[in-house]
Amino acid sequence: MDPSGSELQELRRLVGELTARVFRIEQALSLPSGVAAEASPRAQIPAPLPPPAEPKRSAPDIPSRPAAISPASHGSPDLESRIGSHWLNRIGITAVLIGVSYFLKFAFDNNWIGPAGRVAIGLVAGIAIVVWSENFRRRGYVIFSYSLKAVGIGVLYLSLYAAFQVYSLVPGGVAFMMMFAVTAATAVMAWTQDAEILAAFALIGGFSTPMLLSTGQNREVALFAYVVVLDLGALALVILKPWRRLLVLSYVGTLGLYTGWYSSFYDLTQIRMTVGFATLFFAIFAVAPLLARPAEKGWLSDVVPPLVAVVNAAGYFLQIYIMFEEIGTKDTAWFALALAALYIFLSRQARGRAGNPEAARTVDLLHLALALGFITVAIPIRLDAHWVTMGWFVEAAVLLWVADRIHSELLNLFVIGALVLGVGRLLLIDNFYIPRPIFNNRMATYAVAIAVLGAVAGYGSRRKDETGRMAAVISMVALNLLALIALSREVADYYSQEMTNLRPQGQWDPSAWRDWQHVKIARDFTYSALWMAYGAMLMAVGFWRRSAFVRWQALVLIAFTIGKVFLYDVSELDRGYRIVSFIVLGALLLAISFVYQRDWLRLSGRNNSGESSKESPAGSPASR
Repeated sequence: MDPSGSELQELRRLVGELTARVFRIEQALSLPSGVAAEASPRAQIPAPLPPPAEPKRSAPDIPSRPAAISPASHGSPDLESRIGSHWLNRIGITAVLIGVSYFLKFAFDNNWIGPAGRVAIGLVAGIAIVVWSENFRRRGYVIFSYSLKAVGIGVLYLSLYAAFQVYSLVPGGVAFMMMFAVTAATAVMAWTQDAEILAAFALIGGFSTPMLLSTGQNREVALFAYVVVLDLGALALVILKPWRRLLVLSYVGTLGLYTGWYSSFYDLTQIRMTVGFATLFFAIFAVAPLLARPAEKGWLSDVVPPLVAVVNAAGYFLQIYIMFEEIGTKDTAWFALALAALYIFLSRQARGRAGNPEAARTVDLLHLALALGFITVAIPIRLDAHWVTMGWFVEAAVLLWVADRIHSELLNLFVIGALVLGVGRLLLIDNFYIPRPIFNNRMATYAVAIAVLGAVAGYGSRRKDETGRMAAVISMVALNLLALIALSREVADYYSQEMTNLRPQGQWDPSAWRDWQHVKIARDFTYSALWMAYGAMLMAVGFWRRSAFVRWQALVLIAFTIGKVFLYDVSELDRGYRIVSFIVLGALLLAISFVYQRDWLRLSGRNNSGESSKESPAGSPASR
């Protein structure tokens, strides 16, 4: 073949490959259609030429290099467009507003414009900004439109404030009606444009109106009637629109106005009217979680109704409690029980509500929790001293029974809460007067606590799951500790009374020192005897019930008693008490050891056969 013809064919092949590469690069860059169209004909030039049979070389894939320059080519026009159409626009509007404000201030300072003109300019400017913002909304600049509306609405409120408070151009009633009209117009815009942010603007303006028009006079009925209207409007919006977050704004505004009025004007002569309005506010926000329309998305919208419900219930009860405490009555306990009954009713209403089952379940449990909380609060309000503790233990028992019947984990949590309150008060707060040993109020209270803990232990053992077993274990340990504490306190009080009798009329007699020492020694010996007896009883129960856990508790208590006998009793007790302590302790230990060695209950056999792995901690000695 002619060399020149071969070189020409090779050159054509290289041109075809380069053209194909350029075409692939243009496709990777996603160039506009015009550029791609120009590249396409060029890509067709080498098409008639068949690919050479040899050598067959594949072109390297090189999309990575154009990808590196892709952001620059595309980012520049987008950034430039955003700067030119958004940021420069906003900066320009801000500059114009600042310039106009400086001009107006200069005109005001030089009295070019009187008070009426200033207010008129503010009103016209506010309305103009709101109307102007609609042009941006129709062109798709929704957020910017809402920002302008916020500015215009704010200008309207401030202009009306100046007309009444600063220049006294209009009476208070006229200013109020004009502000209310601005609020209503904003709410209508929110409804027609389906804009939650505008509804928030309306509520902010509505709750700001009383503060802007305040004259320092007590107008309770007018103020709270207006707040009720605002709250009902907010409630209607959250029923018809998925705007649950408005509840927080409405409640905060209501609470702020109520608290401000209460701290300035409330006295006992107004208690009926104040309680009436407080109850009306409470009712609005109590039913809101039941009636609020479910939100489409967002964790905040899911959290808002429960949060408002809890804060509303707590704030209402606290307010009523404070007002009733001023007149020295304990009727708030019955009031708390009435609220508990109300929330039980609301719980049933939420349970039967159609719609989102998960949300209905949440509201149901929330109302049930509030009901139990008010029952718990009512107990210490109505009862006194140890009766409060017994009331909490009884409540725990009732809740445990109900939880067992309906299989509610939430009620189990309240059982734990009531038990913690009861045990904490019993050990740390209750101060009993003990006229006689054993048969007294303290032992009765401890007996109720032990009985309830025993019920919890039984309930936990029947559940057959890890949570139930843990509850049973903790309850059994707490039960035995309370029993030991109760008996030890009885011993301490008995010997304390004996020591007091040695000091008639509070005067110490040196000759009674020996008798006082004998009483102290007897008390210390009684402690050891009591703990040994209780440990023996626990060991017997452990063998009888075939419970390694109970036997381990017995072993721990006996070990503690051994330490006391060897480390304390040997040096402090008289010879007779010391002898008795060691003999009784030794006999008890020998008896327990003999039972383990004889293996009467076949503990080692059960362990070896694998029937009960729980017996292994206590039944490990298998040899006889």
